[in-house]
Formats: sequence, structure tokens, C-alpha cells
Amino acid sequence: MTVAILTDDQYMDHDYSAHPENAERLRAIKAALERSPLRSRLAVVEPRPATDEELLAAHTPAQIQAVSRAAAAGRAWLDVDTYVRPASYDVARLAAGAVVRATEAVLGGEASSAFALVRPPGHHATRARAMGFCLFNNVAVAAYAALNRMGLERVAIIDWDVHHGNGTQDIFWEDGRVLYCSTHGYGRGFYPGTGAAEEIGVGAGHGTTLNVPLPFGAGDEALGAAFEQVIIPALRRFNPQLILISAGYDAHWADPLGSLTVSLSGYAHIAAMVYNLAQECCEGRIVCALEGGYNTQALASCVLATLQVLTGEEGEVSDPFGAAPAGRSPSVEGILATIRRSHPLLTAGSE
Repeated sequence: MTVAILTDDQYMDHDYSAHPENAERLRAIKAALERSPLRSRLAVVEPRPATDEELLAAHTPAQIQAVSRAAAAGRAWLDVDTYVRPASYDVARLAAGAVVRATEAVLGGEASSAFALVRPPGHHATRARAMGFCLFNNVAVAAYAALNRMGLERVAIIDWDVHHGNGTQDIFWEDGRVLYCSTHGYGRGFYPGTGAAEEIGVGAGHGTTLNVPLPFGAGDEALGAAFEQVIIPALRRFNPQLILISAGYDAHWADPLGSLTVSLSGYAHIAAMVYNLAQECCEGRIVCALEGGYNTQALASCVLATLQVLTGEEGEVSDPFGAAPAGRSPSVEGILATIRRSHPLLTAGSE
């Protein structure tokens, strides 16, 4: 079983040290990998930039040009959250291309699964707009490459970042070939404000968006229940040929931007559920793409835990934080029951 990692020092060139999404995030992951015995069991695959054709499958020409012009102008902001530096356009193309290259490696038999350690992240970038720290939607670009060029008919995207991937939902809202599943914080004050359970897609995409909104403070038990009761059954019904994961780790309880209370063990548990489902339905083919996570120690440890799961080997990953502080966890049984009763992929007798 070969697990590939893809990364590049060029990802450090998109950087603003005062911003939470800065180069230290990836430096921490790379340093933790070099210290870990896991590193010797991982294969390195070199990333490449996304082509114009690949980017245009997910984004409008105006969106791509806006990022290019902003980078050419030097230091700029595309919105109040999203910065651009002179190297950002090239770095963002390399991030999207890395996830495509990871997909090629997995579908072509070079690796059983892969993790693209890239930045900037991508899941907030819509078809026509960069936002929320994201310039291009890395997983969407890869999903379209798998569908349009690599011969697949069904791709699932799982998004376990604490923030709803509004961009990914936007891009595949009417596309029944892609099942987009998201667990995320939801309610007053949660960015970006999308991701209600009622948002399930339209037209050919009706029923291929699945949102599981979680309340402030939901932790390991709630997240595990969401996957066990909703996400995994829906994936099984959809029967994807490839699973892409928007792997954000800002739901960790020590994260400064997240408002859930997930631990490293909680992340490892849901990764294991997805891993087991992938063995069942798509020959274990999983491609992870790094999204959020802004406590660098927690981020690095959670990435290592995910890679540990992908290798299929037993072992413990060092957890510098441990379980979340004790407190009352909100119940999610009501929202999960509602989704099970109403979502087309979960209702009895659905096709």
C-alpha cells in the first residue's frame, strides 16, 4: 500500500505573516513529518501547475484573471480576508495542480491514496469569486479532471473543515456526478453562513449536496455520529469511484478560528470511517487536500494522524493537546434525524 504526499517549497511564497493562513502552517507540517517514523513509509510525488483547461472547468475566465491581475499588481486584497502577493497566482495554480496530480497518481496506480499538502486552501473559492483565504478551488479542479479526462462517472467530496465549503457547493450545485458532503459549524457568527441542511442541490444535482450543520461546541461524539449516521450511509448509496477530502483541521478544540471541540482522536476516527468505506466502494482511492487549521501544532498532528490512517497501519500519533476540556456537548440527534428523514440519499426507497 503506497501513500503519496505532494508538496513544494513554492507554497511558502504565498505569505503574509500577520494573517492566520500563513506559511508557518505548512512549515509545521513538514517539520513534524520529518521527525516522524511515518515519513519513511510515504512516497513523494512532485506537483505540477494546473493547466488553463483544468482551471476553466471550475472557474470563470474573469475569476482566474482577477487573481492573476491582483498578483501582478503586487500586494493586494481580494476581500477583507483574502490576500494576494506577487507569487500568489503561480502558487495557487501549483496548489490546484497538485491535487490533480495526486488524483492522477491514485487513479493511475502510482499510489493507493495521496495527501496534497498545499496552500492557499480552496474550498471557499466559488466558480466566479476568490474568498475566505482561497484563490482557486483545489478539490473542484481535481474532481472535474477526474470526470472530464480520467474517465470517472461519480466522485465524492468530503469536507470536514470547520467552515462550510460554500465554493465547492456552488460549483457542483447542479452536477449530479459529484456528491458534496460537509460537516461544519453553523449558526450565528459562523463563516460563511451557508450550509443549511435544506441546501441539497438543484436540477441534475438535486440530492448530491449533503450538509450536516453542527452547533457551537460540538465535539468528537457529534462529529462521529454525523459520519456514522449520515455521511457514510450517503456515500455508500452514491457509490463513488473516488473520494476527495477537503481536509481542514480547524474544528480542533485548540484552533483559534474554529468553534467546535474536536480532538486529534476525533479526526482520526472519522478518517478511519472514510478509509474503510473507500476500501468497500472505490478500491481505497482517497485524495486529501489541505484546507484550514490555524493552530500549527494541532494542524501538524492531525495531518500525521490522517496519514497514519491512510497507511492502514496501527500506531499512535503524538497528540500535544489531548482531549477537549470537559464541558457540556450540545446534542445533534435532532439535526441528524431530520437529515435522515429528508435527504434523498438517505430516505427509504430512494434511488
